[in-house]
Order: sequence, then structure tokens, then C-alpha cells
Amino acid sequence: MSNEISGESFENLSYEDRTFTPSQSFIDNANTKSDIYDEANKDRLAFWEKQANRLSWDKKWDQVVDWQLPFAKWFVGGKLNASFNCLDRHVSKAEENELHFILKVNLGIPKQLPINNY
Repeated sequence: MSNEISGESFENLSYEDRTFTPSQSFIDNANTKSDIYDEANKDRLAFWEKQANRLSWDKKWDQVVDWQLPFAKWFVGGKLNASFNCLDRHVSKAEENELHFILKVNLGIPKQLPINNY
């Protein structure tokens, strides 16, 4: 059995036309609304660059995307710290006594840690 994908097989994998409609509850609780699609369709690279600018970067990218099928490299030349973006940047903006962590330690008893204990 070969691990190689033939050109025809690959072309079959690179096309998808199914859609999956979200539930009304999902729509109502979404972080963004449907107008985001219009913004993305208007200029997809500017849209993704705007989203990336919401993160903290150690080094800003040189190129938004280098797309050479079947591969895409996003934010080429950029460098970021995923851990910092997931946690630390939020901690630095938090109110002093704002609750940020709920840990379950020792028999699953929740322990709440305010941000000033971080």
C-alpha cells in the first residue's frame, strides 16, 4: 500500500461544497455576527491581517500568506509566543482582584485564584 496521493486523488480532497448550518442558540451566543463574512470576502488578506493584529507578536510577519497548493504558510517570518497569547496578555490587562483561575486540586475541590495571586 502506497502512502503517496495521486494528483487526481488530491484534487478530490481539495474541494468541499458541504455546508453545516449552526443552531439558533449557537448563532445567538457567537462572539461575532454574520457581517464578518462580508469583511472577509471584501479583502481576505486584510481581514486575516486584522485578526492577527489582535495578538501579541514578538516579530511581525513579512507576508500574510504564501499559498502554493497544496501548502499554505501564514504570517511568514512572524514570531509569537502561543502561551503568552493564550494567558499572559489577558493577565496583564486584568483588574487586580478579577478571578481568572479555578483549579480543581486534591479530591476535585475547586480553588479560586484571583489575578493578584498570579
